[in-house]
Amino acid sequence: MEYEFRHDPISGQAKALFSLEQQMIGPWLETEVGGNVEMLSAMLIAIEKIERQHQHEITVTGREYSVTLTEQDAFIQPNSNLNGSDSVPEELAVQDLHLDSETVSACGLDDFRQILLSWAKFTKN
Repeated sequence: MEYEFRHDPISGQAKALFSLEQQMIGPWLETEVGGNVEMLSAMLIAIEKIERQHQHEITVTGREYSVTLTEQDAFIQPNSNLNGSDSVPEELAVQDLHLDSETVSACGLDDFRQILLSWAKFTKN
């Protein structure tokens, strides 16, 4: 899996760029997590619950994206996929951008944990 974290040269905001197969992970990190330590901790705890307590599935629904953790994978998708909505969020409509409602990104649970830890380290600096 290929990804890169960098800071926007103008705003200084942390950006996450992922390969096409995992493209939703970047916007999820930027929008739902950002530098929110509590959210990062909650996701790591959810992964631990899946692994140690043998829960089969945990879904964390955010403002724009949802993450579903299973025993082997993490799935990230826009909330419009969950509720069947065809509406485009106002920020995207203004920019004339559209979400592909069929887009779901997935990665292994261990890879997802490493992404979270790397993001935490990157945004801490």
